[in-house]
This record gives sequence, C-alpha cells and structure tokens, in this order.
Amino acid sequence: NNAIDAILSLPIDDKSPHEVHIKEPKRSNPQNRLMWALLQDVSRQVLWHGERLAPEDWKDLFTALWLKTKKLEQRSAPGIDGGVVMLGVRTSKMRKASMTELIEIMFWFGSERNVRWSDDSRREYEWSQRKGRAA
Repeated sequence: NNAIDAILSLPIDDKSPHEVHIKEPKRSNPQNRLMWALLQDVSRQVLWHGERLAPEDWKDLFTALWLKTKKLEQRSAPGIDGGVVMLGVRTSKMRKASMTELIEIMFWFGSERNVRWSDDSRREYEWSQRKGRAA
C-alpha cells in the first residue's frame, strides 16, 4: 500500500506528469556478500588452466557464463591501443532473480570442482536465506 498511497498523494499536473516504474528489486546486500565469499573460496581453491585467478576475474568468468545461459552476448569494444576488450557485467545493477541465478552457477561450479565452502560462505548463505531468497 505504500506505493499506492505515494502515487495517490502526488499532485495532478497535466503539464508535468509523473511516471511510475515497477521493477523487481536490485540484488540485496546479503546476496552481494554471499557472492564475494563464494568468489574468495573459488579463487583460493581452483586453478584455472594452471593459473590462480583473483575473485574479480572469477566474477568475470561467472557473469560471462550467466550471460550465455540467458542467451545474451557479452559486450566487447575495440581497445584504445588495439585489440578487443570484453566488457564486464555489473552485478550491482542485477535484479534479485538474476543474482540468484549467478550464485547458483557459482555453487554448481564449485561443487563440480570439490570446492570446500568456507565458514564465511556458509554464514553468508544462512544470513541470505534469513533475509530472503538469495540462492
């Protein structure tokens, strides 16, 4: 009712009409904390083609896979000094459902590679479950 009350309280002005946009909420802080805890665990435990990757690099790999599962293409741009730069996905702009899918991909990947989830990951997962569906 808060949204309806807010809309009804707006003054009616034909010269300057208001627009109302209804969207699913953006990803939650508990989801974000869980994502980073999972990324830390994967980063510490998984070698990717013989190389240890930073959590930020894993985020790029996971979001690229998420795009592929949604049949979306990862954007790229010509590099300033040549070559091609792959443009990342901003998880801060993701909606809750998309973030849930991304977290599920991380759990799937980690379980396929025998990642042992840390106490931080378990705690963040439990916290996110208490605060609403996160994964």
